[in-house]
Amino acid sequence: MTMTQPHRPGGLGLGAPMLNALAKNWWMLLLRGIAAILFGVLAFVWPGLTLITLILLYGAFAFVDGVFAIGAAVMGHGPAAPRWWLALAGLCGVVIGIMTFAWPGVTALVLLIFIASWAIVTGILEIIGAIQLRKEIDNEWLLILSGVISVLFGLGLLIAPGAGALALVWVIGLYAIVAGVIYIALAFRLRKHASA
Repeated sequence: MTMTQPHRPGGLGLGAPMLNALAKNWWMLLLRGIAAILFGVLAFVWPGLTLITLILLYGAFAFVDGVFAIGAAVMGHGPAAPRWWLALAGLCGVVIGIMTFAWPGVTALVLLIFIASWAIVTGILEIIGAIQLRKEIDNEWLLILSGVISVLFGLGLLIAPGAGALALVWVIGLYAIVAGVIYIALAFRLRKHASA
């Protein structure tokens, strides 16, 4: 089904309102993508970056990403139910960001578990959102891919939290850049839908 075709009855009934809400606020997803790429680039180019500094920076990214996701969910028009996953993913990001800064004395391992949990929950919610959009747009795989990458990233952190700091910095930076590129690609697809 192309993005310009009408919603077929018999589906979830949630896709069209959610798609319209996301399309009207495509720029919020674009900002999420830009923030993710900036964070990823910082992780690669910041010399002497310590693990705790990286975790705090990631906490700031999670908070900003969460605010943008909540903004996209709240600014959408129509029933709120189709946007619950976006609001919940945003809330998770905001909570993880606040927790990271509220407990600076917490060990890096616990902070990594917070980050891993956020990535897994966000990834699952993105996959759910993509499934709800599957009858409304082509190439919903971009959102599914973003969700899968988030889940794999979170699982990787949980499986090997004691990995070397430099390797961890690179993995987190690469994850952020890839997620950012996917967000930007999806934002421009939504922009095309909004203009149609």
